[in-house]
Order: sequence, then C-alpha cells, then structure tokens
Amino acid sequence: MTIEWGQRTYVMGIINVTPDSFSGDGLWSDRSWVDMSVAQAERFVEEGADILDVGGESTRPGSTPVGLEMELARVIPAIEAINKRVTVPLSVDTYRAAVAQAALNVGAGWINDVWGLRMDAKMVDVVARSGCFVIIMHNRSKPKDLAQEARLGGRYVGVKYADLINDIRQELQYSIGLALKSGVDPSQIIIDPGIGFGKTTAQNVQLIDELDKFTEMGFPILLGPSRKSFIGYTLDLPPEERVEGTAAAVAIGIDRGADIVRVHDVKEISRVVRMTDRIVRQANLLD
Repeated sequence: MTIEWGQRTYVMGIINVTPDSFSGDGLWSDRSWVDMSVAQAERFVEEGADILDVGGESTRPGSTPVGLEMELARVIPAIEAINKRVTVPLSVDTYRAAVAQAALNVGAGWINDVWGLRMDAKMVDVVARSGCFVIIMHNRSKPKDLAQEARLGGRYVGVKYADLINDIRQELQYSIGLALKSGVDPSQIIIDPGIGFGKTTAQNVQLIDELDKFTEMGFPILLGPSRKSFIGYTLDLPPEERVEGTAAAVAIGIDRGADIVRVHDVKEISRVVRMTDRIVRQANLLD
C-alpha cells in the first residue's frame, strides 16, 4: 500500500495479544491467541483497516509490565500468522528493540513506540537499519499520578505541564532528534501526542482540540483516542460503551489534522473517517 499523506485519513486497527487490555478486547490465551488474532485481523481489513497494530503488553494505566520472553511469545507468532493472511501493513506496538527487530523479521513494517525511543537505546538503530515507519509517541505516565475507579478504569490526575502543547512538542522534538542523529530518515517518522499517557481528562480534551498545532512540526500525526478514560470520565461510561465518544474525538481530530487514527472499533470508526474526510478533505468526491 502506498501512503499518501494529506489525501485521506488512514485507519489503524488495534490487535491486543494481551490478557489485560483496558478495552476488554485482549486475545491472549494459552492455546488459541494466534487463530483469534488472524480472525480479528481479517475482519478488521474487511471493515476498513489500512494498517494493523499488534501489541503484546498492555499500556493501560496501572498495568503490570511483562518480560521480554513473554512479549516475544505473544507477538511474534501472531504477526507471522497475520502476515500470511492479509496484505495491509503490520505495525508492532513495543518499546523493546529486540521485539521490534523480531517482528520486522516476520513481516511487520512499522514500529509503534509508546515511549518515543527513550526506553530502549537500541530502538533507534533498529529503525534506522530497517527503514521502516516509526511512530514516536509522547508519554509522561507516572504511577504516582494514577487514580483507579472500578467501573471506569484508570486515569491520570494532578499532572502538571508548564504549557501543555509546547511541552509535548518539545519532548517529541527531543525524541525526533534521537532518531535523526541515528540516521533515521525524516520520511520514516510519524508523531503521536500520546492521548491518555500522563495527561488528565481536561488535558486530553485540550490536546485533541489543539491538535493542529502539531502539524507545524512537519510530520504525519497519529491520534489514538479509542475507548480511553477521558471519554469514559466525560460520558460516565465503561470502555465497551465508548464508541460514540471515540467517533467524536476522531472526527474532531481529523478536522485538526490527524493523518492516522488508531482504534478498536474499526467498522464504526472507518465510516466516521470516510464521512469526515468527505467533509474536511473533500475526499472521494462523487459529483
């Protein structure tokens, strides 16, 4: 698939090979996770996904980290099997260089690093050698800022920024600098302002409303609001009832400049994307 930034919005479908995803859609089990992952991948492509993002460690607030061997055991067989059945690009959601390299070896073509190349110093070398797309995400998640509520899940409270948008831009720029110094071509880089990662409900809302300020950085933008706690705490709804809130965030995000939206509910949000593109980008003109 040829990516043409600015022509339309791309839909990235989330495939969680985990037992503890905040959204309740984790596929990990002792026996059938590979078959389940392939089935979900095929369904997502049929429903409109342009890219599939496969992850083996939950990033929900308060989740328990998994070891390298467990992440490899979850992710690599799933990516290898999915790659044999679909033709859309595959992304691996990991901050570990070893997992990223192993995923590239079996068919992944993108790396989605939620720690913006800062957690594993070897990640930039993997990206530079492979020439793959890399999603560099902003992340200020700290356990001390976490609050849990049984029905609505975890959220961040009391997180302080001197200037929300400028602080995020500066921290993203630092990660971009790490990539460029290691030989990553600018055309490989996609930025993600990190909805839900070390940001309060109000900060997440502001971030979507002011997403256009990130277009000035000169890189494609990924937005990942899907089913997240800022929607739940705004609408007082659990994760499985947040599709309408996700749709609203996606539509506004596209209007503000998002190039990719990362979502759980591919069928519904693909329709939202197509309609929003028709209005905002004048895409797929019929008359």
